[in-house]
Amino acid sequence: MKIAFAIGDAAGVSPELTAKVLADPAIEAGEMIVIGDARVLELGCAQAGIELNLPRVSADTLDDLPQGSVLLDMGNCDPADVPMGEASAAGGRGSVQNFRTALAIAQAGLADLVFFTPFNKHAMRLAQPDYVDEIGFINATISAEQSGREFNVLDEVWNARVTSHIPLREVADALSTDRIYESLKLTTQIMKGAGFERPRIGVAALNPHAGDGRNFGTEDDDIIAPAVERARNEQMSVTGPVPSDTVFVRAIKGEFDAVLTMFHDQGQIAMKLLGFDRGVTLIAGYPFPIVTPAHGTAYDIAGQGKADTGATFNAVRLGRKLALLAHQKETTGTEDHGELRRALPALIGRIRAGTDDWS
Repeated sequence: MKIAFAIGDAAGVSPELTAKVLADPAIEAGEMIVIGDARVLELGCAQAGIELNLPRVSADTLDDLPQGSVLLDMGNCDPADVPMGEASAAGGRGSVQNFRTALAIAQAGLADLVFFTPFNKHAMRLAQPDYVDEIGFINATISAEQSGREFNVLDEVWNARVTSHIPLREVADALSTDRIYESLKLTTQIMKGAGFERPRIGVAALNPHAGDGRNFGTEDDDIIAPAVERARNEQMSVTGPVPSDTVFVRAIKGEFDAVLTMFHDQGQIAMKLLGFDRGVTLIAGYPFPIVTPAHGTAYDIAGQGKADTGATFNAVRLGRKLALLAHQKETTGTEDHGELRRALPALIGRIRAGTDDWS
């Protein structure tokens, strides 16, 4: 199984985590196409006190790789130009280019999943002002037919959300019965693909006390409840709207396998309290899974050699599991990626040169 591994922000803990993943036998790094600047990987090795010697490959040999992990040296991020522990255009540029390349490699059928160590969105916007978030970038990069969704995953519970990276004042207006229903449908589909026979989903209310009989807002009764009912009619195991101050308590006690929240921090706060050093972010709904540790770039401890690998290792394991299950369920012939593979070396060349128009 091949993993397209994009090195994240060089100013944070990504270089160190990259080195630790590649060196630790517990993670069985195996068949990884590591994408990034060799100098950043060397920096990570120095931070972690690790020695690595990955074979280097070029873009035109990606369809005939040696066994084991290899490095596609992008030559795109000199650590001397990246201030440690700070968001910068130089660090963001490397992250954007590495991610773009990893997606292109997976889309061409040369990797089964995409994994990346933490990015910093502010740094990425300094380099690419039209970068909003990973989902928008993925949609544009691979010309996705439908938008994916972001999940946060712990052993105890999954978290999906209806809206994500938008201002809090816009959340209520962004909710609709159709959007919540589609989120429930996708959550059920993705979790079945991860081995849940009939995932039980608790749907978080938007307002305090689920609106308290319309005293605190009408969205729970008029928008969320109809979506829940529609999902039930489609034989999904769905409960809600459940007051958001108790829905995760019920999930942790075993009542739900997942919680669908209405906005970003409604779920993120709970999930990071439950397992900050274990949580995984899964971006699903695309032809291949995309995974990363749920924590950020940790600028405050960058370069100190003490980054925790728990969430990073969990991300690799989850990505592998999802890719393997997807392969086992495939019943159709292998997709022809010939045209994409032939175009890949030129595309990577444009990405490196900063002339690729991803949007």
